[in-house]
Amino acid sequence: MQTGTLISLALYFILMIGIGLYAWRKSTDSSEAYLLGGRDLHPAVAALSAGASDMSGWLLLGLPGALYATGLVEAWIGIGLFIGAFANWIIVAPRLRQQTVDYGNALTIPEFLANRFPDRATALRVVSAIIVVLFFTVYTAAGLVGGGKLFVTSFAGLFGDTGMSDYMTGIWLTAGVVLAYTMVGGFLAVSLTDFVQGCIMVVALVLMPLVVLTGDGGPGAVAQTLRGIDPDFLSLANGLTIIGFLSAICWGLGYFGQPHIIVRFMAVRSVAAVSTARNIGMSWMFVSLLGALGVGLTGRAYAVQNNIPLDDPETIFILLAQTLFHPLITGFLLAALLAAIMSTISSQLLVSSSSLTEDFYRLFLRKHASEREAVNVGRVCVLLVALAAIVIARDPDSQVLGLVANAWAGFGAAFGPLIILALTWPRMTGTGALAGLVTGAAVVIVWIAMGWNAAFLGGEGIYEIIPGFVAAWVAIVLVSRATARGPAQRMPA
Repeated sequence: MQTGTLISLALYFILMIGIGLYAWRKSTDSSEAYLLGGRDLHPAVAALSAGASDMSGWLLLGLPGALYATGLVEAWIGIGLFIGAFANWIIVAPRLRQQTVDYGNALTIPEFLANRFPDRATALRVVSAIIVVLFFTVYTAAGLVGGGKLFVTSFAGLFGDTGMSDYMTGIWLTAGVVLAYTMVGGFLAVSLTDFVQGCIMVVALVLMPLVVLTGDGGPGAVAQTLRGIDPDFLSLANGLTIIGFLSAICWGLGYFGQPHIIVRFMAVRSVAAVSTARNIGMSWMFVSLLGALGVGLTGRAYAVQNNIPLDDPETIFILLAQTLFHPLITGFLLAALLAAIMSTISSQLLVSSSSLTEDFYRLFLRKHASEREAVNVGRVCVLLVALAAIVIARDPDSQVLGLVANAWAGFGAAFGPLIILALTWPRMTGTGALAGLVTGAAVVIVWIAMGWNAAFLGGEGIYEIIPGFVAAWVAIVLVSRATARGPAQRMPA
C-alpha cells in the first residue's frame, strides 16, 4: 500500500517543483515580480490561491477533527469564516488593489501603511513587519505540524524506528518541497501551485464523504449512527452558549487582517477582475467547507460502525483515505492534504520574506539595493523563517487548530481594524494606526498568556480575536480623533 501511495505523492512533489521552475523563468527579475507576480494574476488563480492559502491543513485536519469530536455545532466556525471571507472580498479587495497602487505602488502591507500614513511611516513598517514575522512563524509551524502528523499516521516506521522519526521526517520533507518552489519561483510559483492545490483539495473533500454516504445503509445509516452517539450530535445548538457562538462566528473577523490572503487582492490583474475572482473564490469555499463538514461527520460514523479507534480526531481524513481507497487514490487524497498544508506555508513564508526584505533590509541596511539583490535576500529570508517554524513545530503533540487559532486571532486583531479603516476612513491618522496595531496584537498576546481563551473569570473562555479586534478598533478611532489636524484626507477612488 505504501508503495502506491508514495508514487502518487512523488508525482505531486515533482509537479509542484516543476511549477516553481516555470515561475522562475517567468517572473523573478524584480521585487514586484517576485513578491506580487507583476500584479497580473488571473482572477481564477487569485481566487483559488487566496482560498487555498487561507484554509491550509485546518480545512482537512482541524475542522473535520472538531466535528468528529463534538458534532455539527462546530460548523459555526465555518459559517463565520464564510461570512467573513465574503465581506473581505466586498470591503477590502477592490479598495486594497487600487490604493496599494495609488499610494506609491506598495508591494507589502507594511509598505502600504507607511505610504498611507507618512508621518508614522518608519514605526508602522517596523511594528507591522515584526507582527507579520512573529505570527507567521507560529502559523507556518502549524502547517508543518500537519505535515508531521501525515507521515506519522501514513508511513509509520518507514523512515525510522520511532514515531518521532516519522514526524520529523514529515516536517523536513514538507518544508523542503515548499522551500524548493517558493525560493525559486516566488509569488507566481506560490499562486500557481495554490491554484492546483485548491483544485485537488476540493475534489478530495467532495469525494471522501460521498464514498461513505454511498456505503452500506446510505445517508440514513450515517445519521442513525451519529444520533446513537448523541441525540443532538447533528444539532447546530448542541451545548452552544452565547459566548461559544460568538467565539465561533467571530473567526470571520480574522479575514480582514490576514496578510497572506489580502496580498492576493493586491496581485489580481485589475480592480474590474476582483468581482470575478470573488465569485470563483466564494463558490470554491462553499463547496470545500461542506466537504470538510462531511469528512468530520461521516468519518465519525464510519469509525463507530467499523469499531476503529482514533486517538487523534484531527487525523480522520488520513484514516478514511487509507481505509476506503486504492493506494494510488490514497496517494492523491494525501496529496490533497499536503496541498492544503503547503499552499498556506508557502504563502506565509513569502509574505514574511517580503516584510523582512522590503521593511527591514531595504529600509535600514541597503536602501539602494538592486532588484536582483532584493530577490536573493528574499530567498534567504524564506529559508530563515522556515527554519524558525521547524523549531516551533518539533512537538508532535501540538494541535493544528490551536496554533492556527492563535495566529489567526493575532493577525485579525492587529491588522483587521487597521486595514478596514485605512481603506475607508479619511480621518484616520498615523498615530491612530500605530495605536490600533499595537493594541490589537498586545491584547491577543495577553489574552492567550492569561489563559482567558480557555476560561475567563472562572467561566467559559472567550476567543482572543474578539477583545483584540474591539480594542484595536476603539484605539484607532479614539487616538485618530485626538490627533487629527486639518480637513479629512481625500481617499483614492
